[in-house]
Amino acid sequence: MREHGYRVYIMASKSRVLYIGMTNNLERRVFEHQHDQIDGFSKQYRCHRLVYFESYDRIQNAIDREKQLKRWTRAKKMFLIERANATWGDLSAEWGKPIEALGPSTRQLIGSASQLARSG
Repeated sequence: MREHGYRVYIMASKSRVLYIGMTNNLERRVFEHQHDQIDGFSKQYRCHRLVYFESYDRIQNAIDREKQLKRWTRAKKMFLIERANATWGDLSAEWGKPIEALGPSTRQLIGSASQLARSG
């Protein structure tokens, strides 16, 4: 049986209008929001920044959590976001960018770990 991953997410506009949704492909869904490919609330209010998300193995748990978050007060939603993302930065901003070359200290750590593994 194939396992699925489900995400409950919150998108925000620059003025912090919030949109809560659920998906099985967060990267695709965020792209759709950011490029206004979804008609409706998130497009109308320009909710383009991913500010929060949670992961679930079971679809019913994700659906239940999405419904729960939608019932929460704005203050409670803001507390949840700010606890994990104090600056309200776009959590997807670095997706798809090339990883920078490893610096000397990182290479030394990797080399040390490799030597330990060989000697153990």
